[in-house]
Amino acid sequence: MENDGDDAIGFHSPVHKSLSRIEMPSVLFFFGILMAVAALESLGLLFIGAEALKAVVPNIDIVVMALGVGSAVIDNVPLVAASMGMFNDPIDSHLWHFVAYSAGTGGSMLIIGSAAGVVAMGMEKINFMWYLKNIAWLAAIGFVTGAIAFMLIRNLTF
Repeated sequence: MENDGDDAIGFHSPVHKSLSRIEMPSVLFFFGILMAVAALESLGLLFIGAEALKAVVPNIDIVVMALGVGSAVIDNVPLVAASMGMFNDPIDSHLWHFVAYSAGTGGSMLIIGSAAGVVAMGMEKINFMWYLKNIAWLAAIGFVTGAIAFMLIRNLTF
């Protein structure tokens, strides 16, 4: 067999370079948050909290927006999973679009609310307090504005 020399040539892609810059503390922080939320979910506390919220606040739009605000602190995947047991709407209902918007966008209100934010903290050395002072209020305004726009469009079209 002939060796054409391909084994000696290394390949360095932009993805490889990006992955090598990820800091382990960021990954471990996110892993810890996911484990804590998974523990709450397995104990049923997320579902109980969601049901209590639904009982106290009869307006579904406010409940969904509260889930969005909650996703700024708690990962959005367990919140959406908990909300799946709260509502009996069909899968193509506008409610699920609103839940997806709220959970996804609400995670941007705090830098720890999304995986991208946690990674950005580590890679770009963004301070939590700096983000809270300079960005969080803009993200909150965007979240509320988008939610109002969603509800207006939904009410005009359905």
